[in-house]
Amino acid sequence: MFGKKLPAAVLWDMDGTLVDSEEYWLSSEQNLAQEFNGTWEPEDGLGLIGMSLYDSTKVMKAKMGLELEPEEIINRLTDDVVAQLEKSIPWRPGAQELLRELKKRGIKTALVTMSMKRMAESVANQIPFKAFDIIVAGDMVTHGKPDPEPYLLAAQLLGVSPEDCVAFEDSHTGLTSAEAAGTKAIGITNIVPIPEKPGRIIWPTLEGVRLRDLRKLF
Repeated sequence: MFGKKLPAAVLWDMDGTLVDSEEYWLSSEQNLAQEFNGTWEPEDGLGLIGMSLYDSTKVMKAKMGLELEPEEIINRLTDDVVAQLEKSIPWRPGAQELLRELKKRGIKTALVTMSMKRMAESVANQIPFKAFDIIVAGDMVTHGKPDPEPYLLAAQLLGVSPEDCVAFEDSHTGLTSAEAAGTKAIGITNIVPIPEKPGRIIWPTLEGVRLRDLRKLF
C-alpha cells in the first residue's frame, strides 16, 4: 500500500552515499600524515567519516602533530580528493537511477555534504543531468553534522518542511544529523556500520530503490 503523498524533497549526503569517495579521503589523510611524519592509523580515518571537515581537521592536527592551520589542512585534503574524483568517480549503486526518476517526477533534491562546496559542485557537475536543485556544503554552515543545521538549511532553501523530506546517509554522524532535523532519515550501509536503534531505518543499498519505495515512508 503506497503512502498518500510524495516526499516534498529528497536530501542526499555525498561521500559514501552518492559517490564511493570515502577511500579517497582515507588515502588523502594517510598521504598528509606521511608528508609530515605524523601518526595516523586506518581506524583514525574511519572514526572521522560523516564529521564536518572543520571538526575532522582539529582531530588530525592534534593526532598528526601538524603545524598547519585547519584551513590549510582542509585545502590540502580537498585538492587531493578532487584530483582523484576528476580521474574517476565511483558512483554508489542505484544513486543516479533514483535521482533521475526523482527529477522526472519533479521532486526537489539537495546535496547535503560536509565537504567543501567546490568539491560538491565538481561531483554534481559530472552527473549527466541537473541532479540537484541546491547544494549545502560544509563551508556554508556554522555547525556541521551531527548537528541538524545542514539538513534544516537544505529544507529552508528548498521551501519545504524537514518532516516532508527523505534523507539518505551512510554514517552514524550524518544519520544523526538528518534524524535530528526531523526528516525521514535512511541509513545506507557502506564502509562503517550504522548502529541500530528503535525507529531507525537502515537499508543495505539504494540499488533498485524507486520513488514508490519512498512513498511508503509517509
